[in-house]
Amino acid sequence: MSKIRVAIAGGTGYTGGELFRILLNHPSVEIVAATTTSSEGTPVWEVHRDLIGETDLRFGTELNDPDVVFLCLGHGISRQFVDTHDLKPSCRIIDLGNDFRLDGDYAGRNFVYGLCESAREQIRSAHDIANPGCFATAIQLALLPLASAGLINDEIHVTAITGSTGAGKKPGETTHFSYRNDNISIYKLFSHQHLAEIKQNLHRVGGKECTVNFVPLRGDFARGIFASVYTRAADNMSQEDYRNLYEDYYAASPFVFHSKEVISMKEVANTNKGLVHVELHDGYVHIASAIDNLVKGAAGQAVQNMNLMFGLPEDTGLRLKPSAF
Repeated sequence: MSKIRVAIAGGTGYTGGELFRILLNHPSVEIVAATTTSSEGTPVWEVHRDLIGETDLRFGTELNDPDVVFLCLGHGISRQFVDTHDLKPSCRIIDLGNDFRLDGDYAGRNFVYGLCESAREQIRSAHDIANPGCFATAIQLALLPLASAGLINDEIHVTAITGSTGAGKKPGETTHFSYRNDNISIYKLFSHQHLAEIKQNLHRVGGKECTVNFVPLRGDFARGIFASVYTRAADNMSQEDYRNLYEDYYAASPFVFHSKEVISMKEVANTNKGLVHVELHDGYVHIASAIDNLVKGAAGQAVQNMNLMFGLPEDTGLRLKPSAF
C-alpha cells in the first residue's frame, strides 16, 4: 500500500507540533507539505525545536497534492481555507478547529463529528472530519456510556482543569508563567465554547437533551485535562453495574479504559489514552476522566480518525510512550 500523502496547514502551534511528532513516526504516512502564513521558508525544526534531526521539511504555501490535509488553524479560519484552496474532490479534510463541529455541511462537504468512541463506523466511511475539542473529548468520554444506555436523567455537573497549552501558543496575560505558576483560576464559567458540541453529540448518542453545567479551570501545568463529572444515579444501578457498563462500552476501544482504581492525569500524559473511573456516592454517579489535551484531545485523535478513514488499524502510529514522571 502506498503511503498516505499528508499536508498540515497552520502547523506552527502546539497542536501542529504534536501532529508532526506523531506523523513523522507513522509507518503509513508521508508528510508532503506544511503551510503557514507566518513562517514561510522556515525549517519545521526551527519552530518545533524538539524536531531537530527528525525532518528537513520547511514551511511553505503549496499543499503538494495531498490525500488528506489537517487544518490546525485558528478557530473561524478553516472555512476561509476551504473557500480559498482548490482541493481535489478526493482530498480529505480533518479540521482541528471548531468551524464544522456543530454544522458539518459546507461547500459541498459533510464533516462528520470525529469522536471515535461514539461514531467509529461513521468515521470509517467519512470523507471529512470535524475533530472534537479537548474539553469536549474528556467530558464526553465520562458520559458516553451513560448517554448510550439512556441513563442521563438529570442535570450534569462538570468541573475540569486544563494545562496552559490548551490556550494555544500565542502568549497572553493568563498564559504567562508568572500568572499560571502556583495558580488556578476559573474562566468562561457556564459558557465554554465546547458546551454546544457536548450537548449536541450526547443528544445524538442518547436521543435526549442534556443540561450540562460546566466550570472550566486553568491549571498551573502545561498539558493534560482532568474532569470531575457527576449526575443523579439510576435507582436500579449499583456501583458494580456502572463499572460493568463502562467496561463493556469501551471494550472495543484501543485507547479508552475504565479503571477500578482512582486515576490521575500523569497516567495519560503524552499518550492518546483516555482513562475513566466511576463511583456511586449518596445517589449520585461520579466519573473522573483524564486525557492529554494535545494528543487524545487534539492531534492524536485526529490521527486516530485518519487511520479509521483510510482503513488502517485504529492505533497505527499512536502507541506513544507514556511519561510517568
